[in-house]
Amino acid sequence: MPRIYLDNAATTPLDKEVLDAMLPYMTEQFGNPSSIYSYGRETRLAIETARKTVARLLHVHPSEIFFTSGGTESNNTAIMASIRDLGCEHIISSAIEHHAVLHNVEHYHKQGKVTTDFVRLLPDGHIDLSDLEAKLAAAGKKTLVSLMHANNEIGNLLDMEATGALCKKYNAIFHSDCVQTVGHYPVDLKSSGVHFISAAGHKFHGPKGVGILYVSNEVKVQPMLLGGGQERNMRAGTENLYGIVGFSRALELAMANHEKDSAYIQSLKTSLVNKLKEEIPGIGFNGDAEGNSLYTVLSVRFPKTERSQLLLFSLDMNDICASGGSACSSGADMGSHVIRALNADPETVTVRFSFSRHNKTEELDKLVEKLKELI
Repeated sequence: MPRIYLDNAATTPLDKEVLDAMLPYMTEQFGNPSSIYSYGRETRLAIETARKTVARLLHVHPSEIFFTSGGTESNNTAIMASIRDLGCEHIISSAIEHHAVLHNVEHYHKQGKVTTDFVRLLPDGHIDLSDLEAKLAAAGKKTLVSLMHANNEIGNLLDMEATGALCKKYNAIFHSDCVQTVGHYPVDLKSSGVHFISAAGHKFHGPKGVGILYVSNEVKVQPMLLGGGQERNMRAGTENLYGIVGFSRALELAMANHEKDSAYIQSLKTSLVNKLKEEIPGIGFNGDAEGNSLYTVLSVRFPKTERSQLLLFSLDMNDICASGGSACSSGADMGSHVIRALNADPETVTVRFSFSRHNKTEELDKLVEKLKELI
């Protein structure tokens, strides 16, 4: 049986059209973008064209887009700049953020640079916006709100506009990790009220090792890396030329095909939900799986038995790729902080399935049959 790949929230295969756009910048158009002769001017033009494309698709000005190595760098930079440059002394976040946010918040808290608070979660895993407002009203100091647009493990979506409006009301800085939504939803950053967002190319069939940080022109921050004048003096170092070209092309393709692809992928997710309910007794779903949730992600709870505790391993042995949650933490599986924060039943085992346009209905049929056999 060919491998069935159902971990697209971890990474997606590179689109052939994206690779085709990148290849010339790996071979004949290899100039350093900082060089003044023709080779350099060609590659500088490619970077600035990519920046304009990304900015247009996100409804912002090109000067607000900075290319980075990915979501983790962008999250780190946004939080650091909010404290260092914008005077934030308090951070409001949530217990289900990506570790690229949580570990940063913890780091600055331990250093005594900020106080922290975590917004209450509703029973379905959504952020309690009334609690967010209460915490903003009580903060008493310049505050950064860092809440992800979509949770990478359970898929719950944040109301960006409502969150942005609350941040504006209380003069707070708003950062959102949009790694799971840029490339999957039309995003209008100007209407969201957000000051910083992060995105990564490999989540929507682009290359790994490249992402963006959006920095609203409403805020002024200092350089992220010092050394050269790259990225308008904000991020020193020779640019990841072919990665930037690939990010731009992948986002362009994703948005051009969004309506068709999202409807198809949502149909796969809905189909799997129904099949699992019909065929496997005792299962449940984490988060708001059938409501305001990513169409690409489904987090499933299976009853804990001797066999189900080895479920991920057994799926792998049967050429089915899935995960227990985030794939962004290396080393031993210590369990998901997201699932723990939701107070999920300890007598269950969670598996995350995540989909792309490359998945087929027949693959889901095979998955369900194999799950029945394994459980």
